[in-house]
Amino acid sequence: MSDSISRNRLAARLDAAVRAKDEPLPTPVFVVDVDAFDANAADLVRRAAGKPIRVASKSLRVPALIRRALSHDGFRGVLSYTLAEALWLEEQDVCDDIVVAYPTVDRAALTRLVASPRAASRITLMIDDVAHLELVDTVRASTAVPVRVAIDVDAGLLVGGRHVGPKRSPLYDARDVVALARTVLERPGFQLAGVMTYEGQVAGVPDAVPRQRAKSLVVRRLKDASVSQLRVRRTEIAEALRPVAELGFWNAGGSGSLETSSADPVVTEVTAGSGLLVPGLFDHYQAFEPRPASFYGLPVTRRPSPDVATVHGGGLVASGTGTADRLPVPWAPAGLHLTGLEGAGEVQTPLTGHPAALLKIGDLVWFRHAKSGEPFEHTSTVQLLSGERFAESVPTYRGHGLAF
Repeated sequence: MSDSISRNRLAARLDAAVRAKDEPLPTPVFVVDVDAFDANAADLVRRAAGKPIRVASKSLRVPALIRRALSHDGFRGVLSYTLAEALWLEEQDVCDDIVVAYPTVDRAALTRLVASPRAASRITLMIDDVAHLELVDTVRASTAVPVRVAIDVDAGLLVGGRHVGPKRSPLYDARDVVALARTVLERPGFQLAGVMTYEGQVAGVPDAVPRQRAKSLVVRRLKDASVSQLRVRRTEIAEALRPVAELGFWNAGGSGSLETSSADPVVTEVTAGSGLLVPGLFDHYQAFEPRPASFYGLPVTRRPSPDVATVHGGGLVASGTGTADRLPVPWAPAGLHLTGLEGAGEVQTPLTGHPAALLKIGDLVWFRHAKSGEPFEHTSTVQLLSGERFAESVPTYRGHGLAF
């Protein structure tokens, strides 16, 4: 089946589900296709090759979807993006094994953590500096409740004296990692739980982009070099840490690197989130076939000319580089395009392309966001599509009155 045919069938399926609702849905209509979601989950487990997958909550932001992912065999634990979020997930019994992916300086959240023995036993903080430990000590009166921490180690590629990859931890060499590990072990009130090495330059960069063959080839070579270099460095760090501490986990990777991350014997678990919903930025990877599962529908409100249809709203631009690949994609029906002058607007988005002439006022156009999780900051409710009908409406974090 051609891409255009499958996208047009998707539009018909989504439109039918909207019409079948007893009451009109407010727009934008945010939808997750749980059939595709579950199929993606199964494929992620296959690619992880036996290593447990920790769910990246930042890429979902819908508690029901986090629970759904965790219900699949092969998924275990959550990688949260803020401590406040981790505390809420723990309080709601969504998960009892939560690692906060980024260091926190949220004193209010830290105060809540050290006041709860149950939360402190279930949540692991990320650190890469002694200052992170010192901040914890400023919010507690005693060290009676131990705080679990994991060390974030830079997983970038060093090539020709340059660093390629996310600008995360200052810790690179085994010596510096071991020094911080010893500090944790010697400091009252802390437990060293694990290590994290996120190779974003492998996991989060497309490497099979149409009409960019030369660039994609360079990206694949950089990925290969990064995987090789990081495997050696992980081994060196693990061997240096072995006589110092017994680690509970070594986390690595993301949706775009499950095969290589899980193949490293040092790694005990991998992380995935975007691979469950497959946003636009995850379309062009050699490692897996994309199966989009997240969409939002916008109504046509104007026909400024016979070959232009304008939808209401639509300007959900993804975070990051500020480049064109961060714009939403008009996905279904197939063949629609943003205009160069207006792009994706806050209150209106004109669309061109041959289907524009066929659209009527009131029709829905279905978009895909460039990144996973972010569009759900703009809605309180997500419709879960199963088969040809919306099976359930579930709240996002915003729907629960939360903003992390």
